[in-house]
Amino acid sequence: MVPPGGYLWWYLDALSDDGQYGLTIIAFVGSVFSPYYAWARRGGAITDPDNFCALNVALYSRHARRWTMTERGAALNHRTRTEFRIGPSQLRWNGDSLVIDIDEVGVPLPRRVRGRIQVHPMQLFSFSTPLDAAGRHRWGPLAPQARVEVDLSLPEQRWRGQAYLDSNEGDEPIDRAFTEWDWSRSLMADGSTAVLYDLEPTRPDARLLALRFGTDGEITPFEAPPQKTLPRTAWRIARRLRSDGPVTVHEQLEDTPFYQRAALRHSLLGETVTCFHETLHVPRLVSPIVQAMLPWRMPRRT
Repeated sequence: MVPPGGYLWWYLDALSDDGQYGLTIIAFVGSVFSPYYAWARRGGAITDPDNFCALNVALYSRHARRWTMTERGAALNHRTRTEFRIGPSQLRWNGDSLVIDIDEVGVPLPRRVRGRIQVHPMQLFSFSTPLDAAGRHRWGPLAPQARVEVDLSLPEQRWRGQAYLDSNEGDEPIDRAFTEWDWSRSLMADGSTAVLYDLEPTRPDARLLALRFGTDGEITPFEAPPQKTLPRTAWRIARRLRSDGPVTVHEQLEDTPFYQRAALRHSLLGETVTCFHETLHVPRLVSPIVQAMLPWRMPRRT
């Protein structure tokens, strides 16, 4: 049960074995990025999170980049313990793997994304930890090591690769607890996944998570390396990564006024790794100008 004004999302990222394809998928209940959800809260309406659901699909490849995030009202959504339908798309857990059937239309160009993605966890985790002092916002990986099978008809692509799956949830809007964070996950040589979560990285009340999730189910804290400052994005977002050495931007995947995602190369725990890295800047997200811009990237259907 997601409380009024709260949120829940499941996040998946994946990279093909040959490095030519990548994707991220986020399924939202009470989308934290939704301007419609924010306007409803400010208007004093009863804000049922199930009335603000969306499936965000981002495809990364040289020949077919796509981005979809159509929000749908409660009449077009259905959610149980093992299934989540968002309009014509759905996610379902079949007992062994997560099956995602996608039928979405991209923005700003109306290019369709259609097909199936299957995620096969190598190890499931039930770990969850608070992200804020009050414990109203929580995060935890579900399958930090997984295999993915991608079979899309639009755009046509079929590939296999390595994937990561986690979840975030909150009992209140995200802007009540945070101003910014930097997050990254790196696949290590032994198959484990190292996650760095820098919350409020420039403030005295900063919170840092540095955890390694093993293929045997073990969770091991590690000493985070020093914080490195990265070049600002085109939208002038400040971003940071903890690394034992220099950091290079391998590929800029998303660059928006309030959020960026990139593949970075850096040194961690004695290894050179490629990591998925994200920065969220909440004041930008909730600014009236950005809120007015968001419907162009996040249309709504009811």
